[in-house]
Amino acid sequence: MAPSVSDIVPPVTETIADLKLTATTQDSSPSYPFYYPYYDPNEKFPPTQVYEHTDPGAKADRAKPHLLTPETNVSHLSPFLGTEISGVQISQLSEEGLNELALYAAERKVLIFRDQDFKDIGPDRQIEIAKRFGRIQRHPTSGNVKGYPEFHVVYRGTEHDRLKEVIPDDRINRTQWHSDVSYEKQPAGTTFFFVLDQPPVGGDTLFASQVEAYNRLSPEFKKRLEGLRAVHSGFEQAEASRRRGGIVRREPIQTEHPLVRRHPVTGEKALYVNQGFTRRIVGFKVEESEYLLKFLFDHISKGADFQIRARYEPGSVVVWDNRVTVHSATGDFNPGDRRHAVRLTPQAEVPTET
Repeated sequence: MAPSVSDIVPPVTETIADLKLTATTQDSSPSYPFYYPYYDPNEKFPPTQVYEHTDPGAKADRAKPHLLTPETNVSHLSPFLGTEISGVQISQLSEEGLNELALYAAERKVLIFRDQDFKDIGPDRQIEIAKRFGRIQRHPTSGNVKGYPEFHVVYRGTEHDRLKEVIPDDRINRTQWHSDVSYEKQPAGTTFFFVLDQPPVGGDTLFASQVEAYNRLSPEFKKRLEGLRAVHSGFEQAEASRRRGGIVRREPIQTEHPLVRRHPVTGEKALYVNQGFTRRIVGFKVEESEYLLKFLFDHISKGADFQIRARYEPGSVVVWDNRVTVHSATGDFNPGDRRHAVRLTPQAEVPTET
């Protein structure tokens, strides 16, 4: 096994002290300082090109014998999404097991693996596993890891509170439902999130099934969504980063996607709009677009009976399918507590309705 990355400590001076969005000094004791968020104002990425994506779940054995072995313990959180899994290590899955992982994530939407060694296998192996699910997106504005732009670092400590910068205190609540980087031409698919430090209470993630949100609509309403497309924008994210003195590694884009997309492996239809990045419906006038999007956003956010609250502890790894879910962080923990996690975000196919 590779040495624990908790033993690999970059000098504090290698982080960017002069950016407003980072602390001038590193928090004193993150368990895994190697993954402390890193910002380099000279790091620039070219425009993302479309590539051919084949979902590994399409090659999986539907019975999942390499993933759901007799030693695997499974507990479903909801009929519609969310499954807790123990007794199996993601790091030890064979190619067949990883294919089955992609399929199971598509079917159950969110998988929460307990007691994983994933955080200790080293960045190269972590990236190697995630790359089996698609080309990994390099985030244009978030903290990453020096030398490893594939990592999207989620960090909140006493000296570094990105959540307050992204969702300020003038909001009544700080939830924001979104599907990651849906503005990309090929948005996120099977996504990995591994937890390094977690508050004793709070700091969970809310997830909602966009498949069940679509299924709840009447047949007549579904007909009216057919053929509609919406604009997803990364401009606001980039502009917000610039306003706080942050970085923009790649110039933002806007992309049109269908309002309803079909999963390439399961065939399920799902709503594909989210409050974080969906801006308007193509061909609608402003008031018409705002009216329909507000209805859909409210429908998704109020659907407590097709949502779950994923709870974490250090060593948890969450694998979810961004194509058929939305999620929101919860900033409900003590400001003195540290929450530190890392996301790897493989990009999937260009969304289609059929």
